[in-house]
Amino acid sequence: MSDVEDHVRATIRYWVWGGYYGPRDFDQMIEDIIEEGVTTEWAQSIVQEEIARKTAAEAHWPARTDCDRLDEAFSRLDSVGICAVQNAGYTSSDGHEEVELALDQRGRDRCHGYCFFHGQDLERAIDGHGLMLAFGDLRDDVKRSASVAQQVCSEMRAAGFAVQWNGDVGQRIEITSIDWKRRLKR
Repeated sequence: MSDVEDHVRATIRYWVWGGYYGPRDFDQMIEDIIEEGVTTEWAQSIVQEEIARKTAAEAHWPARTDCDRLDEAFSRLDSVGICAVQNAGYTSSDGHEEVELALDQRGRDRCHGYCFFHGQDLERAIDGHGLMLAFGDLRDDVKRSASVAQQVCSEMRAAGFAVQWNGDVGQRIEITSIDWKRRLKR
């Protein structure tokens, strides 16, 4: 198998197991990762293999997963004025841009802070290495950012997650263990 095939296969695996995309999304997304030596048809067959593998696994998952608890925690953060965005782009920069878009959609005036994780964080979580959360105050105030971090930590703990944060607003929060089981979007 070539490096290109390995890359495409790994990308598709993260897309499918991440759970944020459905079959219709994959057809559009495949075009972005096709490189010389890989056909659209081959990539689509890999998508179908991963979907079949994940569908079989889902039959054995508990009714309520860590991802369900994460969704609930993010919803609670939103309800207290922290704009919480999951799978926000692929990098930290992308994440900040996604937060800005979410603030415009949700109403910037009802939020005082933000929290997000991006695609690289998601890949780490899928691979069993915990989940990193970025956070901050909308005015970039250090004390208020620390308060946002404390609220995020509190919500994650209330959802049953073990959380580490050293109190430094320059460091992200870590959910030290999360069993990434997000059902396939249909």
